[in-house]
Order: sequence, then structure tokens, then C-alpha cells
Amino acid sequence: MSSTRRSRWTNLGLLGAGALLGVSLTCARPAPTGEGPAFAASSAIGALLAAEPAFARATTESGGTTIADVAARAMTSVVNLSAERAMSQSGTSPMDDPLFREFFGPGGPWEGQPDPGTRSLGSGVVVGEGGVILTSAHVVDGADEVEVTLHDGRELDAKVIGTDPRTDLALIRIEGKAPADMKPLPFGDSSKIRPGDVVLAIGNPFGVGQTVTMGIVSAIGRTRVGIVDYEDFIQTDAAINPGNSGGALINMKGELVGINTAILSRTGGYQGIGFATPTAMAAPILRSLLARGKVVRGWLGVTIQELDRDMAQALELEPRSGIVVSDVAPGGPAARAGLERGDVIRSIDGTALRSSARFRNLIAAMAPGTDVKLQVLRDGRMHHVAVELGTLPGDEQAAGAGPGGPASLQGTQEGDKDEGLLTGLTVTDLTAQARRKLEMPRRLRGGVVVTAVEPGSRAESMGLAVGDVVLEVDKKPIGSSADFRRTSRKVGDAVIVLIYRGETTLYLAARR
Repeated sequence: MSSTRRSRWTNLGLLGAGALLGVSLTCARPAPTGEGPAFAASSAIGALLAAEPAFARATTESGGTTIADVAARAMTSVVNLSAERAMSQSGTSPMDDPLFREFFGPGGPWEGQPDPGTRSLGSGVVVGEGGVILTSAHVVDGADEVEVTLHDGRELDAKVIGTDPRTDLALIRIEGKAPADMKPLPFGDSSKIRPGDVVLAIGNPFGVGQTVTMGIVSAIGRTRVGIVDYEDFIQTDAAINPGNSGGALINMKGELVGINTAILSRTGGYQGIGFATPTAMAAPILRSLLARGKVVRGWLGVTIQELDRDMAQALELEPRSGIVVSDVAPGGPAARAGLERGDVIRSIDGTALRSSARFRNLIAAMAPGTDVKLQVLRDGRMHHVAVELGTLPGDEQAAGAGPGGPASLQGTQEGDKDEGLLTGLTVTDLTAQARRKLEMPRRLRGGVVVTAVEPGSRAESMGLAVGDVVLEVDKKPIGSSADFRRTSRKVGDAVIVLIYRGETTLYLAARR
């Protein structure tokens, strides 16, 4: 913000304060005699200022208690954490972790300081008997020692039970016998919260001590934030700052509905956008960490994409609902059940699908061996497919979009240039050398390599890039640049293209 604009906002703030002060002075004058309009207005304003603010009371379900009552009960179940880390042999501080920087931002108090060891301050929530505490994985990741400070200042040692970096959640437990008054915070149903619901955030911002802030739920189901692999965040404007990470987000019944995870900030401090992992996602993670010390996720063995408007038109689908299978892992659960590339999954166990992130989270939350029923649209006909989920391999994704960036490959010869919906795209035949360079799996046959994409062309707008291998156009296999030219000239008002990129296949679509 420029100095001129900043000054303008400051002046407006002063004018607003003066207006409020004027109202107060008017109300403070001696009451006029009689029952005129001025007397009525003055009495109404006075009554309004004297009344208890509506937001100071919790919901009727909580018995009419105040927000202070709700906070007081919950604060005894929220703890402060201090995690000691040793410097790695490479000399890199854990403070350099990208997730840590994403949350805390640049310019923190550690900048420019010698760091032979690192003490991380965060928060945690007591969720189980015996001193079981749920927190954020980045708070305790790599910790040699964890120190827990209770609400009344007592300090206890704890050990890490397990962490799940894919959701940024971790579980720790008090060493020895936990104090009898260390009570778990009851879980609330995060699936029932709505934008506009009042929530409280409890944690230890900047290490100053336990703090309560209030706000509302700004949004639910936030995905594609780019913080962790599995995202379904609650967004809130309750003030969350460095040190709140791992703390509690509670509803007006005093129930835990989220674990504060990160903030969106350009300064490293609160700017009105905070994210919390909902309890609906945290609960199965907690159970898995408690039982096994790690998280075991279900695996379907597909790569999926959103069904956007262009793709729906190209596939002649109405209404636009479901997700598109763009690749099937050979030998995986989906392949064994008969799922195919190009299938549109409309529902899972009767739940309609409108988001690939939602589908991915549902699959990951299920245990391996779980039987799921998928409603699948293929070639205009609806099919019901039963799949037994496998175990998610450590280096693969349960279900989600494939990697992004295209491989780099310079064409060795000028190919054909299409003049229809794929205008601006130059391709060449796929040689054995090109296949090796692109590390294409043997299961993928044929294809042409994109060697040039004109800036501003239709091809660029639909997402095609140099190094992509075009395998199909409108579901028709492409074996050569001649095939590509012949097929692309026949496309109508919409086209769908299957490409290979970044070790997976995916669909791109365009329409006139």
C-alpha cells in the first residue's frame, strides 16, 4: 500500500472514531424533558450500549453460557509444546523446512541467529486418556525431546507416537503417568459446521502463553492450498499466529472441530486467513497412529481429474458431475476390478462426487481391504463396479491428479501443424529414442510428441506443452503425426486429448 493510500485509510479511521465519540457525547448529555424523538433516540442508544453484546453468548445448545465459559473449559485441554531438535549432519536447520516456512513466513526471530539446535514452539490438544496429545507434524518432526506445558504451568516430558506428514498431523504421549486432571477435549462433528459459525482458536502464539481468539468459519472444504498432500481445510478468520500450529479450533459447544495448521500470510503473521484440519479427517489419522504408530491408507490405483465444463462437453456428459479416470495403475485394485482410462466415476458408496480432492480423501481415509462400490459412466452406459482397496504404496498417490511439469524434449524434425481446435500445436512422430528419453512405460503404445506450442493459441490455452505425448484425440488412438492431423481435422465443437506427462496420463479438453 502506498503512503498516500495508507494515510487515506488512517484519516478515515479517525473520522470514524470521531463519529462514534459524537454519539457517546450526545448520549451523555442531560436527558431532555418530555417524550420527544430526541429523548427516544437517546434512550434507545443508551440501552443498546448497556446491553450485553449478542456475540458474547454461545449458542442455545450450550445452555446459554458465555463464550468465556466455553473457552475456560477448553483451555485446560490445550497445551504448549516445545520440541528440541538437533542440527542435522548436513548443517541444515529444521527451520528451513518448506512447510515450516510456509506457516511461519520469512523474517522470524530465528533469522540470522546461530542455530546449533532448534527449539520449536507450538501447541497441542489432549485427545485421549493417559496424556495422548494431537498436534501438527511440523511442530514435532525430527524432535529429540518434547516438553509439554499444561495450562497451569506444569511441565511434562512426552514422546512422539507417530507422525503423518501427508496431513501434517502427529500424536505424542506424556511419559510416565499423566496427571489425573489432564482431560481430553471432546470431538465435535466438523462435517456439520457451516460458514458463518462462530469458532475459537486456542494456542500459544509467538510463545507468549495460552491465548484465545474468536472468529467465524470463513469457508469449508478448502483444497489445493498446497500445504500438504491431503487437504480438506476449514478456513477461519480467528486470529492464528506462529505458535498456534497444532492448537484447537473449537465450536460454541466447546468441542474440537479442527487442528490449527497454517496461515496464508505475506508477513508471517495473521492476515485474516487461517486453516485448520477438520476432526472428520483427523479422527482416522489419530486412530491409526495410536494403533500402529503410522498411517495406513486405502489405495484404488487410479489417477483422476476434475470434470470441468470443456471436458464434460467433449465427453458429451450432462449434468457435469463426477471425476474422470485418466490413468489406471497396472495390477492395482482398480485394474483388477475392470476400471478403464476414460471412465467417469459418479459416486462412491452412494455419495455423489464433484471434487477429485474429496474422492481422494475418502479413499485415503478407508482401511486397506475395504470394499467400495463405484458408479461408473462408460461409453454412455452406467456400470456398478466393486473394488477391494489395496494399501497405498509409500511413493504413490491413492487418487489424484498426476505430476504437473512436462518433460523437456526438443523435436528433431518439424511435424504437422493442426488448423482446427488444436491450432498452434506442432507434433512429430515418437521414436524409440524419444520414448526412452521420456521414460514412457511399455503399456502405452503409439503417440506423437509435441515439439512446439504457439503462445496464445488454443493448444496453449488448453494446457498442452512441449514434451507432452499425445496418445488419443477424441478417444481415437494416435500412432503417427499423419494420424494426428487426420483425426484432429474431424473434431467438432469440442475435443478431448489424452496425453502422457510426468509418468502418468491425463486428459485435456477444449471447446469452441
